Amino acid sequence: MKIEDFANMEQFEAIMSNWAKATGLATVAVGADGKYISDCYNFTDFCIKLTRGSAEGCRRCEKCDAEGQGVYHCHAGLVDFGIPLKLYDGTVLGSVIGGQVLPENPDEDKFRQTARELGIDEDKYIDALNKVNVKTEEEITASANLLGQVMNNFINAEYNAKYNGTIIDSLTDGVKQCEDYVTNIKNNTKNLDAIQRKQNILALNASIEAARAGEAGKGFTVVANEVGKLAKSCTELNKEISNNVNSISNVINGLTELKFNTAN
Repeated sequence: MKIEDFANMEQFEAIMSNWAKATGLATVAVGADGKYISDCYNFTDFCIKLTRGSAEGCRRCEKCDAEGQGVYHCHAGLVDFGIPLKLYDGTVLGSVIGGQVLPENPDEDKFRQTARELGIDEDKYIDALNKVNVKTEEEITASANLLGQVMNNFINAEYNAKYNGTIIDSLTDGVKQCEDYVTNIKNNTKNLDAIQRKQNILALNASIEAARAGEAGKGFTVVANEVGKLAKSCTELNKEISNNVNSISNVINGLTELKFNTAN
């Protein structure tokens, strides 16, 4: 399952963009496969053009992206974050990653050493470094956690809106089918009533004819008694069916009210 399958990605992007503007931190959303599912916001030249622009720097960055959880210090000396995006049942659908900020004014010598390790021009590296935002770790942590909470609430709301809607549609179809079944059962019950009444009449007539026949009608009396028992059994069965139909009708009415309340 992918976030793009059910979420309004325009709103998804708007949240990401507004958060980036408000905090000055970089961010991007990735799916469970690690591929970008949003635009990149506030990405710095220091990270993208220079650090990731070198083969070794890119390798180290990808390792940080894959392993980084929460707020952490990246290999290049900046502070990044990785917050999982998941449903309430624990299914992880991706994550929001970013940061690309300094927790304090940088030690240039340390970053020059990193530039040498990565094969990057030192002066260009320091020039790009000086354009990186500086935030306290407390600010970075609060901002990252806020983005994670907002995005997780959003995707769960979107998921529920889509799949609960599907459930309601299925419930509507199911209720309609049950109503049709109940109607058929009621019609069949009416037919049973008619048959049962005819059996009672037949049993009564048979008893009368048996009485008239006297000794010769004893066998007929047995038949009349059996027909009477059958009619009684049909009556009891009919009552049980009617009770079950009423119970089903009550359940359907409850489902109909639930469907209406959920939809509203």
